[in-house]
Amino acid sequence: MKKLTSMQAKFLRGRAHSLKPVVFVGQKGVTNALIKSTAEAFQHHELIKVKFNDFKGKEQKKEIAAAIENKTNSQVAGIIGHIAIFYKQQRDPDKRKIVLPN
Repeated sequence: MKKLTSMQAKFLRGRAHSLKPVVFVGQKGVTNALIKSTAEAFQHHELIKVKFNDFKGKEQKKEIAAAIENKTNSQVAGIIGHIAIFYKQQRDPDKRKIVLPN
């Protein structure tokens, strides 16, 4: 999957505005359970929000988001406050709901 362009990331952040977080990062950070629940969320959604409950530092959130991104083969569309927005294109073309702008 190609890296998101700034226009695509902005588009996805707009689409995610009305979504509620489906995954929560607790004080243990990136665990196998967190990766598993994120992967399960991507089976049902192309765009998800992850909320950082116990991490307040900007660098900590970036590191955790990068780890989730790498382990789930998804892409970070943005980190706003204590929420990270992730995108992973649905494998089945019939189930795809988001069409990224070029």
